[in-house]
Amino acid sequence: MSSSAQQAAERVNRQSLGRNEMLDLVREIIGSQPILTAFLAIGLGYLVGQINIGGFSLGVGAVLFVGLAIGAFAPKAQIIGPIGLTGLIMFLYGIGILYGRQFFEGMVGVGQKYNLLALFACLAGLAVALGLGHIFGIKIGHTLGIYAGSMTSTATLQAALDVMKSKDPSIGYSIAYPFGVIGPILCIYFMTRIVKPKFPAKAQRFQMGEILIGEGHDGKRLDELTARALSRVQVTMVRKNGRNFVPTADTVLSAGDAILVIAEQNEEIAKAAAVLGKLESGRLASDRADLDYIRVFVGKASVVGVPLAKLPMPAGFPTHILHVRRYDADLVPTPDLMLEFGDRVGVLMPPDRKDDVRRHFGDTVKAAAEFSYVSLGVGMVLGVLLGLVPIPVPGVGVVTLGIGGGPLIVALILGKLRRTGPMLWTMPLPANIVLRNFGLAMFLATVGVNAGQPFVRTVTESGLTMLFIGGAVLLTPVFIVLLVGHHVMKIPYDDLVGVASGATGNPAILVYSTKMAPTERPDIGYAMIFPSMTLVKVIAVQIVGLLMAGSSAG
Repeated sequence: MSSSAQQAAERVNRQSLGRNEMLDLVREIIGSQPILTAFLAIGLGYLVGQINIGGFSLGVGAVLFVGLAIGAFAPKAQIIGPIGLTGLIMFLYGIGILYGRQFFEGMVGVGQKYNLLALFACLAGLAVALGLGHIFGIKIGHTLGIYAGSMTSTATLQAALDVMKSKDPSIGYSIAYPFGVIGPILCIYFMTRIVKPKFPAKAQRFQMGEILIGEGHDGKRLDELTARALSRVQVTMVRKNGRNFVPTADTVLSAGDAILVIAEQNEEIAKAAAVLGKLESGRLASDRADLDYIRVFVGKASVVGVPLAKLPMPAGFPTHILHVRRYDADLVPTPDLMLEFGDRVGVLMPPDRKDDVRRHFGDTVKAAAEFSYVSLGVGMVLGVLLGLVPIPVPGVGVVTLGIGGGPLIVALILGKLRRTGPMLWTMPLPANIVLRNFGLAMFLATVGVNAGQPFVRTVTESGLTMLFIGGAVLLTPVFIVLLVGHHVMKIPYDDLVGVASGATGNPAILVYSTKMAPTERPDIGYAMIFPSMTLVKVIAVQIVGLLMAGSSAG
């Protein structure tokens, strides 16, 4: 070999050694710094999750796969301690607080039918997982993980990890998870193409109108008219003798007076006007000499979580809540409506009292991210304690609601209560979203990094088989809900896709469902189904795990 060739070979060797040393150094840093590893998985995971292919992206789910890649790259990397479990509790607590009211409303009426359909579908998916896992000789830990991943249920994964006492469920979960997200979306897409449902245009839920009182109602009290012609609308302001004022129940109306009314639909205002007189705009809203209008942010805990009928208003001058703006929707201020942090409230009051109204409600935009850490801490403590309570199952053993089920149940109850004396349980939607997403990201990063090495080994050995089982498991509940729900139970389509989203679980599926059925019903269906089916899955995998452990011991 010539000297020049030998020198070139030495340079290549040195460069190769340099790259290997650099990689070894990176592996050593990742392997010895669990906090760094967790946030590396979260940051890169969210970056990968933003990649959109044909309208599909993994979102926060990409954190799991980046975590797996990091765990495979750095074998010593382990995120130890309660970081992942803390994240899971944050996620489930946020879900429960947000959907508590809708969940309990779903336990009566049509919600019972929807929950029974979802229950049958989810248990059928578990039966398919166990059957195919047995046929193909898949370990029970992997099988339970496949079921959890197909249902994209982090709480179910944690229950499987607890009962199996190994990382096997994490591996099955990781393999099945991608199809658990994209599979229901594809099914809903094709179902929508076949059914071609029609939906009415989304109507604004706040309408306002001015009614001129006719001769036939001269001298009548407002409470008399409210019981009949005005039963479907609210009277917020009256104009009499050229002056505007906030009315009371005993206000007497005369022919030629004008009233400002609000309702959820224009048709209700039109019906009231047809009975009382006629619609005539411009008499009230243009005159602000006696009553002015101001929008303020809700920023004080004392006015949050209290029904408007019981809400104390500033004393010493007339005020009236005209409307409530919550995020991107205008709401009619019904007596049972409760204000939340970050709401914008439209208030009628004397022009010189604006500062008093601002002080009364708080009026700060920072309220959109405010919530009580005291209630958060108390709620999570109660949830963890409930998850520890043993539940004896005859012939099986003892199961618990676990770190997933306990906090979820407590949060659902607290979300329904909303407030207990001075303790406010709810939180603004922006804060809830941050809490849930960060918690879920922490949990997925932990699971992914810790399962990285065994994941690579298992995929090499039986990855395709497990992927096939995951697909079959996922399609079983989706087909049952969509086909039985549509053709047999005749469930309205926007309700149906909400039930399918709740049964399978991933929020990305719900987002897609609302695109296919642009009404509020998919959100309501998801809220009724997701919490109850999460509990069903959590308990079911524990029962199966205990039964399998018992049979192995026998």
